[in-house]
Amino acid sequence: DWDFWTDFKDRRLWPTVTPISAICFAAAAQAFFWKRFRLPIGATAVVLALLIGEWINRYDNFWGWTFFPINLVFPSALVPMGFWLDAVLLLSGSWLVTALIGGLGWGLLFYPSNWPALAQFHQVTELDGVLLTLADLIGFNYVRTGTPEYIRMIERGTLRTFGKDVVPVAAFFST
Repeated sequence: DWDFWTDFKDRRLWPTVTPISAICFAAAAQAFFWKRFRLPIGATAVVLALLIGEWINRYDNFWGWTFFPINLVFPSALVPMGFWLDAVLLLSGSWLVTALIGGLGWGLLFYPSNWPALAQFHQVTELDGVLLTLADLIGFNYVRTGTPEYIRMIERGTLRTFGKDVVPVAAFFST
């Protein structure tokens, strides 16, 4: 759920959970391609395959079955991080340097590479005296059966951002 919904991408934990779980696939594919073929393309290849699979899933399941708008369920941009991880492995040739510098860059690049797609949903709006983002408003209008309203965290009077201390935490745990 951390990467499905636009209103959950507005949360502070999304930039921490998604890169940590996504780097596992990229690192495994990178290790396979580097060890077997000596090609530094594993992270980029698996990220592109994951992106294609996610777009097929999002279009068929969310639009085809339930008619949710695509801008409510778009996948995260992971391609710049895959390029970064492969570039660090290519230039260093070391697993340790790739794990430390590449993993750190993976976590640090996640937020800025997804910001152009998410910036429009961070517009401030007021609804019945409550200050919230457009992502939260979209989440209220398209109610999902798996997430009851008492689970949703909407703070009154504050506009949440995930740019404070979450990016260094994501970079730390990505390594």
